[in-house]
Amino acid sequence: MHKIGYSHAHDMEMRLDSLFADYSDPAGPGVAVALVYENDLILSKGYGSANLEYDIAIDPSSTIFHIASVSKQFTVFAALLLEESGKLSMQDDVRKYIEEIPDFGETITLKHLAAHTGGLRDQWNLLGLAGWRLDDVITLEHVMKLVEHQQALNFKPGEEYLYCNTGFTLLAEVVARVSGQSFAEFTKEYIFQPLGMENTLFYDDHRKIVPQRAYSYHAANNEYRKSILSYANVGATSLFTTVEDLSIWVRNFHDPRAGSVEIFEKMNTQAALNDGSTFGGALGQFVSNYRGVNQISHGGADAGYRTYLARFPDHHAAVILFSNFTGFNSRDMAMKVSDILLEQHFTEPLVPAAGLSGFGGMDSRQLKNLAGAYWNDQRKYAATIELEDDTLRYRSGGTRHILVPFDKDAFYVPGDSRELIFKFSYLEDGPEMVMTSNNDIPVLYTTYSPRKYNEDELAQFAGTYYSEELGTTYIMEVRDGRLTASHRRHSDISFEPLKTNTFQGNQWYFRTVEFERDNNGEIPGMGVSSVRVRDLWFDKQSE
Repeated sequence: MHKIGYSHAHDMEMRLDSLFADYSDPAGPGVAVALVYENDLILSKGYGSANLEYDIAIDPSSTIFHIASVSKQFTVFAALLLEESGKLSMQDDVRKYIEEIPDFGETITLKHLAAHTGGLRDQWNLLGLAGWRLDDVITLEHVMKLVEHQQALNFKPGEEYLYCNTGFTLLAEVVARVSGQSFAEFTKEYIFQPLGMENTLFYDDHRKIVPQRAYSYHAANNEYRKSILSYANVGATSLFTTVEDLSIWVRNFHDPRAGSVEIFEKMNTQAALNDGSTFGGALGQFVSNYRGVNQISHGGADAGYRTYLARFPDHHAAVILFSNFTGFNSRDMAMKVSDILLEQHFTEPLVPAAGLSGFGGMDSRQLKNLAGAYWNDQRKYAATIELEDDTLRYRSGGTRHILVPFDKDAFYVPGDSRELIFKFSYLEDGPEMVMTSNNDIPVLYTTYSPRKYNEDELAQFAGTYYSEELGTTYIMEVRDGRLTASHRRHSDISFEPLKTNTFQGNQWYFRTVEFERDNNGEIPGMGVSSVRVRDLWFDKQSE
């Protein structure tokens, strides 16, 4: 444990011990935590094990974690270092540096990539659709080949925000091509070495041995199982570091030894869409307010790793949490630690409030009117609001959450790391629902009447479908009264009907399929969407 002159450090340590009691068992995965206050590392500690096979305890100074998407701010910083030295501009078209990217007829700038507004389809969703497992070896070459064959964007650059890992893989590749070094070499020379981050690296080779690294786990059948990660790509992910090393990075924001005040101002400033609106996204980070205190943050989740960095710039403070267990809710726990670290600075109670008495002023009949099927046409996403025991529940895919009222016609999901808020309004055709979450723009859902199909009707969708963009094939057929898709590398996918010609799949990478019809009523193909991929086309093959 590391402590530096903070009068309440002992009390804080005891409160953290209580908070992380469920992760302190040496026979299970755990957590590393580091706290920064007034730009000093005031406390760091480890709980649980970094490696269950060899009983290696988590140490905050030496245990190295894969921190997933928290990596993205380093990728932005590297690009901004090159901009400051005059070697590129964040307003440059990415195709200036990576000619293999298709010409979509639109300019995608480096800043678009850094702000998730470029419109590119997400690499993980594409890989999943193409037949890859996320525990496969996935290299930069694999990602680039997928990008090179894309024929469309999700949306016009700058028109929307949609989280996109592809943009950060490309941004790291731009840094590599402009600098003439690998991204791992560039960041080591210009970031990690100047800052003395001796236990930090970008992991670009899945065969590389990293001493004292933590391995990740999930729970199944009342025992821990390995969560395998074999990534060999960087930029969107793959930073390896310790909580104490990351505390050095945090302190650099306020007392730069690498970079400059101007660079950090760019990173911390919210990006704007084409219409001038903002959405909480800065460059490689997200800007928000927690209980009246300004926060700049990012979380990460790959394999069993769950990480979070929350900075509170007005107090030169930060909470850093790394875990190697899938069941760890990193954002929720980071906010609970923040409640301890900054309790004297908060000006607002926990938000949302504990909930209104009764049902937020709504009777059972009004609650029943909100229940039903909802659809967002832009993102091709379906959700259901269910009423059970006078309680509303939100269901989408395999997730189901209780909704707690906190204002008139407004509900929240308690304990959810995304801070999901639901607000309803009433129209002649039925209620509308607006869902908001941290780090995202509001999403409007309208009600619809679910379509039902019998086996004979489902048979019209059967056939072989091929995607030129992915180089992969799915076979659609009817089994036991359900439309089912098979792929040579995936388990079978089953579908529930949503609307006419529209179905929802039970896999994260294959969420919604919309079958097209020509003027003769025949089906030439289908468009597949999965939140971060929209309308990827599959041709129906001739029999």
